[in-house]
Amino acid sequence: MEKILPIQHLISFNKLLQQYEEMAKGDDEYLAKKAKYILELQAPFPELREGFSDITLLEKHREIINLLLQDSFSPLLGNNEIKTASQPYSDLIFNSSRRFKRILEAAGPNYKPTINNLEGGMSYIMACVVILNFYYGYKLDFKRPFFYNIPDADGVMRYYRILYNADFVEIIPNGTPLEITQEDVDQLLGNIDDLALWEQKIPPNSFISKGFVISNMFDVTAEHTISEIKSNLIVKVYNEGDNFLNEVEDSFKSLFGLSGLQLGFVRYNEKLQQFESAIFDGINSFLLKNKEHENCNTSLCLEAYDKLLEQSSLFIISDVDKIYKLSGGKAPYKNLYDQNIKSALFAPIAKNGRLIGVLELVSDKVNDLNSVNGQKLEDIMPYIVSAALRSIEEEENLIAAVIQNECTSVHPSVSWRFEEEAKRFIKEKYLGNEPSFKEIVFNDVHPLYGQIDIRNSSQVRNEAIQRDLMIQLSEIQSVLTQGWENHKLPIYEELIFRVNNYLADITKSLHTNSEQEIFDFISKDINPVFEFLSRTDERLNTTVALYQSHIDKGTGSYYDHRRNYDESVTLINKKLASVLDKRQEQAQKMFPHYFERYKTDGIEHNMYIGNAISADREFDPIYLNNLRLWQLQMACELENAHYRCKPDLPMKLDVASLILVYNTSLSIRFRMDEKRFDVDGTYNARYEIIKKRIDKSFIKGTNERLTQSGKLVIVYSQKQDEQEYLRYITFLRSKGCFDTDIEIVELEGLQGVSGLKAIRANILYRPEKKSDKTYTYQDLLNELES
Repeated sequence: MEKILPIQHLISFNKLLQQYEEMAKGDDEYLAKKAKYILELQAPFPELREGFSDITLLEKHREIINLLLQDSFSPLLGNNEIKTASQPYSDLIFNSSRRFKRILEAAGPNYKPTINNLEGGMSYIMACVVILNFYYGYKLDFKRPFFYNIPDADGVMRYYRILYNADFVEIIPNGTPLEITQEDVDQLLGNIDDLALWEQKIPPNSFISKGFVISNMFDVTAEHTISEIKSNLIVKVYNEGDNFLNEVEDSFKSLFGLSGLQLGFVRYNEKLQQFESAIFDGINSFLLKNKEHENCNTSLCLEAYDKLLEQSSLFIISDVDKIYKLSGGKAPYKNLYDQNIKSALFAPIAKNGRLIGVLELVSDKVNDLNSVNGQKLEDIMPYIVSAALRSIEEEENLIAAVIQNECTSVHPSVSWRFEEEAKRFIKEKYLGNEPSFKEIVFNDVHPLYGQIDIRNSSQVRNEAIQRDLMIQLSEIQSVLTQGWENHKLPIYEELIFRVNNYLADITKSLHTNSEQEIFDFISKDINPVFEFLSRTDERLNTTVALYQSHIDKGTGSYYDHRRNYDESVTLINKKLASVLDKRQEQAQKMFPHYFERYKTDGIEHNMYIGNAISADREFDPIYLNNLRLWQLQMACELENAHYRCKPDLPMKLDVASLILVYNTSLSIRFRMDEKRFDVDGTYNARYEIIKKRIDKSFIKGTNERLTQSGKLVIVYSQKQDEQEYLRYITFLRSKGCFDTDIEIVELEGLQGVSGLKAIRANILYRPEKKSDKTYTYQDLLNELES
């Protein structure tokens, strides 16, 4: 059935012939003669000027049409230009350049080009917009890019953008046209989906489109496929078992123009220094072949190891067979050779300078992948990194779910709800049904969050590593110096030079890879020399033995300062968790609420209270106020617990406390796969975003961190919360928890969150539990220094 439109399309060469008429009157004798010749040949066929819809006339008048279009389709440019003449917004093509013909021939004898984003042809409303612009003179933006998707001879999809030249089209009314005012246009634009209104203003078949369009096309395969790869890698939502490479492999084939291209991926385990296959099915690794994992030293040659792990640069093998023979069948060439791979490209995927995996591109033809086309990856590597991280996160979630399934128990405050659902589940099963365990949701509950974190934990740990390495390298230097003095072997002098370089580097700063680099240096170069000295030099045997006695068996290196740090963190967490768990038992008796805590570099805790959680007691807002006051007291008690244990710590670490006040109730849902509660819904997710970001925030307009040792920080957004917590602080000050130094500050805007404020109150410390004497944080520092 023919589609009803406001325009009747007629193929016509009238506007083109008008230009030849002008040319025939011109001063250029040659052009005028040529124009007259063309006009004379066309004159017997008035339908070419008047317009026609019978497409059989295209074949009938092919010779004269080719002559008419000769100037538009120059034979001199035909091998380069991709050009067609066609009906507007249609796949009807009646003339084309030689290059376009070759493109269609490569696509196959039965291939017909179709504009891929012109679904269903020209729509009624789109035709109306064309009329409003070209006939009525309104300036409506209706332009959109159109594309041809055409496979090449190898089956690789190529993308061509179409640019229309509409100089030879005229829009004329079919009868007397209706008047269209600006008011009419405004009404139409406000009702884009009201087809009846558009048909009323511009009725069907009320205009005629006479002419043709010339389409100039450009190969935009690279730009299109890069955009497509980015979209798939960013937008794609991965479910369990999904392969993040599936959606982009065809796009990679188009980008590289290689039909035999395949993608693979291998994970890098930094702790074990090995490559590992992905857990999800379908993500293959050509480096590992059929292995689950393999040490990097055995799966890579020295050049590949250096480029991928040390330099974080591409490793390319343009001719696998050739290198396989030259290397004598070494890795990784043997695995690739056995899989009939002829060329390969390996791209390191790194985050913040740390390798997380390797993207593998392989082909079945020599030189398909090389150092030139390898540069195409530069524009898309950030998105590949993001997708790889997301895939790895999915794997880690599955691993965490297994651990939680085996190890996590349900909190007593909500166990009654799980028991009810379990009873229903069992009953349904005994009735012969196929039940599923329904999700557990608690609506309208009030969240409370707090944390007491170790201050500058990353910096302190790095300083501990730095000290241990400096001491170890200094002792190595001493042993080697004695070896050089005793034996004068140049190798000892060279090793001393390298030790001094490492010492100089880490004295300035500790880089991400410094620890591992020094460890490898000691393992590969120093330890064998020390073993040799122990065997051959009795004078150095005792010195080497003393050095080795300082080496920790678990880490294989000096571990004094790091041990102090790790033991201090463990002792702090153990002490604070013990106090918090004991006090939580008392808080549950006030009113049942959900509670969970985590040990990180310090202690974090979440609490949710509301009527939905209590099975047998009615909730009242007073219980929320009570729990908030309890949380403040608890924060002060935890700070004092740290104060009292700090003198006994191997490393005197400081802590900082924070409480988040969220004045809106929310819903929490038990995540069955993770065996834990989480906030439910996009709106409620704002609470989780704030939790994750506030402890790293700054005071507005300054470089001062929000959290400070000796101060309890209470973050909020509403004035009523500020007034409530100032009352609590005033009360607890009378109990000796705070001093009079209280400030209200505004936080620097966080990503996606703004308008937060905070109360910072100075905590008072007691040297003994039952003492009434209070101290400021400065008193604490003075006492420790003395």
